[in-house]
Amino acid sequence: MNLAPGLTASVTSTVAAADTAPAWCSGDVPVLATPRLVALCEEATVAAVAPGLESGETTVGTRIELDHLAPSRPGARVAATAVLETVAGRRLGFAVTAREGDRLLARGRIERVVVDRAEFLRRAEA
Repeated sequence: MNLAPGLTASVTSTVAAADTAPAWCSGDVPVLATPRLVALCEEATVAAVAPGLESGETTVGTRIELDHLAPSRPGARVAATAVLETVAGRRLGFAVTAREGDRLLARGRIERVVVDRAEFLRRAEA
């Protein structure tokens, strides 16, 4: 593992009907679902650290704290950005934001832990 604070990545997605609250069973308003927004932010955290992981390593999510501040309709282009802020052994802390153009949609923190993929899967089967 070769990870240091400052690593960053952004991912973008165009909101589709499949990304809305009714499709995710998280509400009845046809706007970007909070769980889908969380997934986009997590995708950015994974991308930020992927180049620094050793063969056989991966990260798993352990904590999410996200303020969903504004809605986005289908057709909107949403960008999520993650910045690795802390590295404490295997524990990683990210600041995340999501924007539609200049408009802030969400902000928060995500924690992930570096694990050995094979060992983690063995534990999941037990």
